[in-house]
Amino acid sequence: MFTVLVGMTVVVGVTLAFPSDPYAQTFYKSEPMPYNFAYGIKDDYAGTDFGHNEDSDGSAVKGSYNVVLPDGRIQTVNYVADHYNGFQAQVNYKGEARYPHQYGPPVTFRPKYQSSYDPQPAYQ
Repeated sequence: MFTVLVGMTVVVGVTLAFPSDPYAQTFYKSEPMPYNFAYGIKDDYAGTDFGHNEDSDGSAVKGSYNVVLPDGRIQTVNYVADHYNGFQAQVNYKGEARYPHQYGPPVTFRPKYQSSYDPQPAYQ
């Protein structure tokens, strides 16, 4: 009788020691922190012009980005995102699309600085 009582106590103790959901993920989740950032790139030589800025108060994110499209228009996307409404974007275009009849040679870029390294032929 004593052995059965000890065995039942061990089984109940082991059962209570295991978590109710062994596959549940337990991880540390910190509070959201406000942030903001912005950048812009404009390179006339390569023809690139784009930028992005974003602000967050910790619960919602607001931002916009712009890029010059290959047809010459400027595309601007203004967006708002949060956990309740999801991602909502408004896309605007500025300018008119231009399609040339002939395309020129591809743009290649030469290095600005010439390397002083000049490999020598292998000796035979």
